[in-house]
Amino acid sequence: MGAPGTTAATLLDVIRGLAGSSVETIERGKTIFFPGDPAERVYLLRRGAVRLSRVYESGEEITVALLRENSLFGVLSLLTGQRSDRFYHAIAFTRVEMVTAPATSVRRAIEQDAGVGLLLLQGLSSRILQTETMIETLTHRDMSSRLVSFLLVLCRDFGVPGTEGITIDLRLSHQAIAEAIGSTRVTITRLLGDLRNDGLVQIDRKKITVFDPIALAKRFS
Repeated sequence: MGAPGTTAATLLDVIRGLAGSSVETIERGKTIFFPGDPAERVYLLRRGAVRLSRVYESGEEITVALLRENSLFGVLSLLTGQRSDRFYHAIAFTRVEMVTAPATSVRRAIEQDAGVGLLLLQGLSSRILQTETMIETLTHRDMSSRLVSFLLVLCRDFGVPGTEGITIDLRLSHQAIAEAIGSTRVTITRLLGDLRNDGLVQIDRKKITVFDPIALAKRFS
């Protein structure tokens, strides 16, 4: 391996260079893998956002992470030396581009170069932090607080600063937000309307701009 640049770029180089690697594009709303699918490949997200969720026996589906660019996922197959099944439901929250490689190739690369293992561990650590943030968001019982917390996470991970505030660089339907935080489209439409009427957010062609994240956080802290 050459001298590393950024961790993400180096991890991309590693996965892209493995035997059997490929680039995949998935359209918004499409499933990348279901729970119970064989865990045979590892994924690195290059563009877009991926929603990871857990489906419970009751049928309830809970978001455990909203992954941004350069996130590593689908790594369960690396943790066991034998065939394993997927634990999560992975959905393209937006149109996504991913680099993917067989788990066997990744495991072989780790055995040959400990530096590869370190890069993967760093990537996985970032994933764990994203999961913890999402769990904190979903602990709010009040749906208004849950929505505000989710918008603040999106500002941090997908926000683009502009003259009016921070625009979340995702086209988000009310239904997609509702599914992500365990609400209904009707409730999200009403709550976003309240935030807009209060002068805290602006919505233009499914893109949300938060005028002042600190004011938004204080309002519902």
